[in-house]
Amino acid sequence: MFITLEGVDGAGKSSHLNWLETWFTSRGRQVRMTREPGGTAIGEQLREMVLHQPMHAETEALIMFAARREHIEQVIRPALAAGEVVISDRFTDASFAYQSGGRGLPEARLAVLEDWVHADLQPDLTFLFDLAPEIAAQRLSSARAPDRFEREQTDFHARVRAAYLRRAEQFSARIRIIDGSRSIDQVRLQLSTVLDAAMETKV
Repeated sequence: MFITLEGVDGAGKSSHLNWLETWFTSRGRQVRMTREPGGTAIGEQLREMVLHQPMHAETEALIMFAARREHIEQVIRPALAAGEVVISDRFTDASFAYQSGGRGLPEARLAVLEDWVHADLQPDLTFLFDLAPEIAAQRLSSARAPDRFEREQTDFHARVRAAYLRRAEQFSARIRIIDGSRSIDQVRLQLSTVLDAAMETKV
């Protein structure tokens, strides 16, 4: 299985990564945890660039997909071929949310890149952690030093959230919306319910 986690910065998705890994390993599955941008040596270098260096929106999008290409070939495909569960902190939905929704690039350009980089690969399941940007910003205010995306204004994150929700409506069979405002226990109960159903389908 290929599972991705998405959401605006501060929505809480990263709080559940280790729990998801444990959920699968306790059921006897091998798990590969990874992230975007990043996941490979080249990808991590590109991550530092895109998170901290000012650049044109199209440059940003191209870097994201360049890192993704390496990520897919070096990490995701080999792990899936070996029968592992791959859990990635972000994937292509993030490009449509941030570079299209947030930056305003036409979705058609990103769709061309998506078709070029991974026309035959999509996540089996995506958890979209949804949270109002104002609440997400409050959570981030006490976290680490913000990166280039986290420093954006609330209206940017509102556009990102709206783009994510449009993706969830468009791909409702794959993307499951998780209420990021709920308690950790409530969120994990919802995650468990969705995962149990997904595992039954895979059997």
